[in-house]
Amino acid sequence: MPGPRHGALASLLVHVVTAGARDTGAGPSGLERVEREMPTDTGALEEEIDRVMQALPSRLDADPEKLEAGLAKLVLALIEFLRRVLEHQAVRRLEAGTLSAQEEERLGIAFLRMRDRMDELRETFGLKEEDLNLDLGPLGRLL
Repeated sequence: MPGPRHGALASLLVHVVTAGARDTGAGPSGLERVEREMPTDTGALEEEIDRVMQALPSRLDADPEKLEAGLAKLVLALIEFLRRVLEHQAVRRLEAGTLSAQEEERLGIAFLRMRDRMDELRETFGLKEEDLNLDLGPLGRLL
């Protein structure tokens, strides 16, 4: 039986497995299956939890300025990504010839204004363009 430190985790595992199990009457119930399959030695699990706990900071750094800068970076990266998607779509429409001269002019002005405003916002938060190129792990770079 898990100790008090892992009691909640063990309860969660039992709940998850039994919630997904179908009681067809042709075999053990989900709870019986979990009881049989659950390892009695939780040493490896305890070691892994201890390793993760040591890697985490003991305190969160809730400095408002750092939080604001991180949030600004995330929001501006998302806006820059969307701006580039919209610009790409506009270029496709332009190349396809589906825009009137007036629409082309309005889109060009709108994209120039957006780019200028993004430059202002990056400067306000002390960010460079490459700061907005977030690493998405296996998906690659955002921009």
